[in-house]
Amino acid sequence: MSSIFCEVSKYLMVILFACYVLECFLVLKKKDARHQAVIFRRQHIWMFLLHFNGYMVLLDQTRNPRMLLFYGAQAVFFVIVLGSYKLLYENAAQLLVNNMCMLLAIGFLVLSRLSYEKAVRQFSIAAVSMILALGIPFCIKKIRFIRKLSWLYAVLGLAALAVVAILGATSYGAKLSMTVAGVTVQPSEFVKILFVFFVAGMLHESGEWKQIVLTTAVAAIHVMVLVASKDLGSALIFFVVYLVMLYVATGNPLYFIGGLLCGAAASLVAYRLFAHVRVRVVAWQDPLSVIDKEGYQVCQSLFAIGTGGWFGSGINQGMPNKIPVVEQDFVFAAIAEELGGIFALCLILVCMSCFLMFLNIAMQLRDHFYKLVALGLGTTYGFQTFLTIGGVIKLIPSTGVTLPLVSYGGSSLLSTIVIFAVIQGFYILKESEGKQDGKKRKAGKLCQ
Repeated sequence: MSSIFCEVSKYLMVILFACYVLECFLVLKKKDARHQAVIFRRQHIWMFLLHFNGYMVLLDQTRNPRMLLFYGAQAVFFVIVLGSYKLLYENAAQLLVNNMCMLLAIGFLVLSRLSYEKAVRQFSIAAVSMILALGIPFCIKKIRFIRKLSWLYAVLGLAALAVVAILGATSYGAKLSMTVAGVTVQPSEFVKILFVFFVAGMLHESGEWKQIVLTTAVAAIHVMVLVASKDLGSALIFFVVYLVMLYVATGNPLYFIGGLLCGAAASLVAYRLFAHVRVRVVAWQDPLSVIDKEGYQVCQSLFAIGTGGWFGSGINQGMPNKIPVVEQDFVFAAIAEELGGIFALCLILVCMSCFLMFLNIAMQLRDHFYKLVALGLGTTYGFQTFLTIGGVIKLIPSTGVTLPLVSYGGSSLLSTIVIFAVIQGFYILKESEGKQDGKKRKAGKLCQ
């Protein structure tokens, strides 16, 4: 009976997630607020049903009563998050809130399957992060001097990266984190936000050649410190984000093309200098030929994805723990194995929906500084997602970065929730300004 329940539930979860994803793109066609509200409510239903179904299967498979309590705590958490945004911010981008909650729900579910203790830790960090993030949109609306602190962002960011480069703990060949008062932190996850604010502030201030050279020099120092720490995944994200922001700010394609050429040359140098880069390239080129060593992780990931098929083996029916570091870098493979290829594709579409929303909000913002920040943060999110999934499916060499909101990692989780909150703040500000302009136009017509 248990196996029948597991078998039926995996198809149900795919259907529920597909319905949710369909609503993500249908809502873009609806301009009427009432129709959008109906769609958002339906998304809540799909999300809560999927979440409930997943944890009931886990409870059935593990016979662990703690799963029921953990599910209840999460359900209350999501109700509070959805209710708080609706109560505090009338003009909030509901699709972003829904997508954030859906990605968190999937992350909690998969982590509960892989490691209950890590899932509880992830949930605790998410709860604290959300409390902090709920105040960010209000701060963005009230505090306008953040654009004047460009050099403060640069100094703080470089100092944090330098400390890790000198004192950080080495993990898989790179210095990524450091422990403070018993808490392990990965500063690069937060510095990427400061970096975006720094670049936006500098390019907003002036587009002259001297300013561009100065900004590029400081950006290059960020990247070089990350390279010195052998955190090449983060270095690549910083590099691409800067190129995109520079191109949009100046409109000069030569900067973008020149940057890509420099990046290609730098990647060749990195291949020669760093052994762990060569290992990842070898694993990417032909993982089966080195399956006992360098290619083991990639091969296990591909085996897991292939074994899952379109509908997956079912929760707790696969062997995702055979993949090294599966909770962090390769969580997408675990999802594809047990929840299926269709579910994994739906997850990619939700991530794409978030990325498109970020870019859409950036394009609609009037303030040049806010526009650049939204663009930079959106590029950060989108490119990191691409690097993670691309590495898992062997599209590109693995870079060791996490899947935002889904993978295990407190620093990554907090920084991504902050990114969503900042973008949310910009959207709320845009909507408020639009309503004020509408009132002024109405008042003007009445006076005439």
